[in-house]
This record gives sequence, C-alpha cells and structure tokens, in this order.
Amino acid sequence: MARVGENQLPQAHHLLLFPCPFQGHLNPMLQLATLLHSKGFSITIVHTQFNSPNPSNFSNFHFEIIPDGLSDGLHPMDILSIINVNCAAPFRAVLARMLSDNRRGPITCVITDDVLSFTQSITDSLKVPRIVLVTCNATSYVTISSIPMLHQKGYYPIEDPNSEVPVPEIPPLRVKDLPVPPPSTVGTFLQLIVRQISATRASSGLIFNALDCLEQTTLSKIQQEFRIPVFPIGPLYKFAAGHSGSSSLLSPDHSCMAWLAKQAPKSVIYVSFGSIAAIDGPDLLEMAWGLANSGQPFLWVVRPGFVNGSECAAELPEGFEEETRDRGLVVKWAPQQEVLSHPSVGGFWTHGGWNSTLESVCEGVPMLCWPCFMDQAGNARLVSHVWRVGMTLENGLERCEIDWAIRRLMVGNEGKEMRERIKDLKENVDRSIRKGGSSHQSLDALIDLISSF
Repeated sequence: MARVGENQLPQAHHLLLFPCPFQGHLNPMLQLATLLHSKGFSITIVHTQFNSPNPSNFSNFHFEIIPDGLSDGLHPMDILSIINVNCAAPFRAVLARMLSDNRRGPITCVITDDVLSFTQSITDSLKVPRIVLVTCNATSYVTISSIPMLHQKGYYPIEDPNSEVPVPEIPPLRVKDLPVPPPSTVGTFLQLIVRQISATRASSGLIFNALDCLEQTTLSKIQQEFRIPVFPIGPLYKFAAGHSGSSSLLSPDHSCMAWLAKQAPKSVIYVSFGSIAAIDGPDLLEMAWGLANSGQPFLWVVRPGFVNGSECAAELPEGFEEETRDRGLVVKWAPQQEVLSHPSVGGFWTHGGWNSTLESVCEGVPMLCWPCFMDQAGNARLVSHVWRVGMTLENGLERCEIDWAIRRLMVGNEGKEMRERIKDLKENVDRSIRKGGSSHQSLDALIDLISSF
C-alpha cells in the first residue's frame, strides 16, 4: 500500500477514483482526478498491482493498491474478466475502511471506469454514489451498448470482418467497423458488456472524455436512453494541462523534441500505435519501407513488444536507417501531446485509439488511421467519413499503399483540405473548454452533482 500526500488536511468532499489498468484508461482517469483536485476535492486513487501508476508523479493524491491475481501473457479481455472477479473483495474492504476513516474525511462519491462493473453492487451495498467514466467516445459507447442487440440480430459472431455492409442501427458504421474480439474471448466479451451496461444504468452519472461539438446528437441519444446525468467534459488532458503529473507506463524520449525543432513546419508525419497494439514482423517491414519510400520526414515510435514474439526493440530492415538517416527518427516512446502540438508535425499515422484521435483533433493534426481492434475502426470511420479530417488504410499494411497514403496526407490537395477542416474543429474544441463553453458547463454541472451528495 502506498500513501502519498498524508500531510494534507481533510477536505469537504473526498472522492475515490478507480481506473482500469490500461494506458488508454489510466490517462483520462488521472487527468479527471487532477481536474477535480484543482476544484478543491480530496482524491484517493485505488489501483491494481497490474500497470500501477507511479504515486510520486501525483503528490497531491492518496493511493491504495489492491491485489488482482493476474498472471503474465493474458489477453486484455481476460484481464478485464479476472479483475471484475478478483478485485471485488479487496475493493469492498478498502471502500468500507475509508468510509469510516475520518483522517481524510469519508468518501463522498466513487468514480470508476465503466468496465469495472463489479463496483456498482459494492457501492450500492455501502450506500455510496457511483459515477462512471467512459474513456471511449460517444459513438463507440453506443456501439458497445448495442452489441447484445446486434448479437440477437445476427451480426455476431461476425463472419466477414472485412464486410462493407452498412449497420443501419449505428450509422455511419459498417460491419467492418464493429468491435471484433478474438474468437476465444467472444463469450467473455458479451458477458462483460451486458454487466457493464447494466451497472452503468444503475449509476448516478456518466462522464465522457468527449465533446458536444463533435458528437452532440449521439450524446443526446445516450442521455435519453440511460436516463442518468451525462457529462461530456473532454478533452480532459486540456483541462488538466499544467496540473497533472505523468501517467505514462513507458518513459518518453524527450530528445525527439530537439529533432522536431530542426524540421520544416508541417513537414513531419508522427507515427505511433499506442501502448497495446502489436504487429507481425512482415508488417514492420512494409511500414518501414512505406515510410522510407514516401520521402517525408517522420518520427516513428517502435516500442518494445510492438512486434509479436519480441519483447525487445524491433529490428528494422537492413538499409532502412541508411535510407532515412537525414529525415527520420525512431524512438521507443514519445511525449505524444508535446509532439502533436509541435509546429513541425503535419500528420499523425495512428491506430485510432480515442485518446490519440482526440489529441490529434485538439492540436489540429490530420490523421492516417490504421485501426487494430475494438473501437478503433469506428473512430477511424468518424475521422475519415464524418469529420473528414483524415483517411484510413483499409487494406492492411502494404508499402505502396502506405507510401501513397502518406503523400496524399502530407503534400496532396486532400491533405490541405483536411488541415483546413481540422483547424475548424480545433477552434470548436478551444471554445468548448473556455468559460461558458459546452465542456466547461458540463464540468460545472458535474461538480454541482458531486457536491450535492
């Protein structure tokens, strides 16, 4: 157990936050914690042993670590299933203890990741309000909540994952844009979703790291369907800017910023596929030579474990470094928000995770999407066909297609038009987080709700 910030005085409202232990879930929860602390709330973070955040980066928070019983080499779907069973008893024990502990003030409210559905019955039994944080966007959440219905209608199991057939229940998605779990985890996937949605309906509120200006119609639909308060307060990382410590599970290489400073404005394509996605060795070769053949400057994140079967740094093809030495840089991890906001970056080749997509929109950087799993294909569909601020590699990784797509994005007329559209989106986002903007108003409403408990 780690306790940080014990010298702080108890505050009027003490909040317990429980993130899901994946990078894309940890970041927004810790950003939310930072934001709420800046508004005067006392914060305790409950977290698993797996992918533990570093308490020393958040000296104003109190941390409680609980056992999870996880072993190495598990699929993320299995990790979620195990956490929802193994963490119930230790979470109940921590919450019960803190409810009777007056040193920091009793817990006013619990905020958990929506995938931690087991927490709802525990908070109900201990009579503590639970608010849910959803770390995907509103469109993805509607998709996820619709999967039991889609299963009944015969969409699942998906027979052709490359099908272009529209899904009229969730426009503008096609069958190929639906989340597809590995065959061995389909049963677990459906059970998790049913429990997740049921627990969310029973909660006291729903927080989205999303914005009205991007998904107003979908957010209104969720409000009507779930009949609980909905708070779109994205982008959380912008609200928490200047206050938050690092929640990265990998150490970023900040030396890349000096390299970016030497590049021409809008000339660099930044390439990163997040903290979980992995590819096969032949795909790495296609990516490498697609980048090389494009002729564009690039900053490429190739983290350890990015290539299946290798926990070490991936071995790039012979001749690649020599071919790209004057215009390319490969790092193991990068400070993504700083990179995307740098004036030399003109495009982002991304897996389409929601955090990365939102950060790219917020910094006005058009995208080339290569979705890997779960909600990423749906995000890519929004990018390419709804907001029209990027394009998608639809047919796998092939060097000629990669080369062509990068040129279209970085130097073609299409890319120029995307840059204009994403500039407009960025301005809408900026207005949303100012006083009086939609996200700012939602934040005020969330604070009012928590203060009423």
